[in-house]
Amino acid sequence: MTHPVLSLFRVSVHFGTHAALRDVHLSVQPGERVALVGSNGSGKSTLLRVAHGLLRPSTGQVRAQAAVRQAMVFQRPHMLRTSVLRFVVWGLWLQGTPWTTAHTLAAQALQRVGLQDLAHRSARTLSGGQQQRLALARAWALQPDLLLLDEPTSSLDPHAKRDVERLVAEWVSHCATTLLFSSHNLGQVKRLATRVIYLEAGRVLADLPVDLFFNQSLVHSHPEAHLFLKGELV
Repeated sequence: MTHPVLSLFRVSVHFGTHAALRDVHLSVQPGERVALVGSNGSGKSTLLRVAHGLLRPSTGQVRAQAAVRQAMVFQRPHMLRTSVLRFVVWGLWLQGTPWTTAHTLAAQALQRVGLQDLAHRSARTLSGGQQQRLALARAWALQPDLLLLDEPTSSLDPHAKRDVERLVAEWVSHCATTLLFSSHNLGQVKRLATRVIYLEAGRVLADLPVDLFFNQSLVHSHPEAHLFLKGELV
């Protein structure tokens, strides 16, 4: 019997009087590709930050296997005032990787995302798509067991979106990495996810395999998610 790589038990998050998450139960098994969907403000980003330990729940518990390595890529990754290569090296070095080894691993990561020719350029001069690929390179270099992505392609042009999505798909298929990501792009959800979680006002209202989530029978079993898919949810 496999153990979950990540579990949330009755997790709620409050910002003052606003409840960003409400009594969320979630268990992610090794190798799953779980998509978080819902309208703006539904709690997707908050859930990811709680899962990654960046935000402490107001109530409830978050459990992760001690040996599971995690990495998170944000919608708009912050670029340090350094070179593309050093951006990846610093991430490895801060995790305890020796400096020389970090350079070798960073170069391999840049090769993987097609940025090897830009290794000595300032990270802040890259285009949006290149910056997202650089953030993926730094995450990949850490060799995580669990990868968390917060709307990784929402601010990119169509060509950059395809590049980033292709890299993620290759990563999770070749490395058997567990994936937990949020996305407004339902086509992307169909292509990348094996399971879909629908959030509304901080609550999980549907948790289904991807084929069932996009099935017409959703109108009866999960009416709120059905309205969301039709674009009729206010």
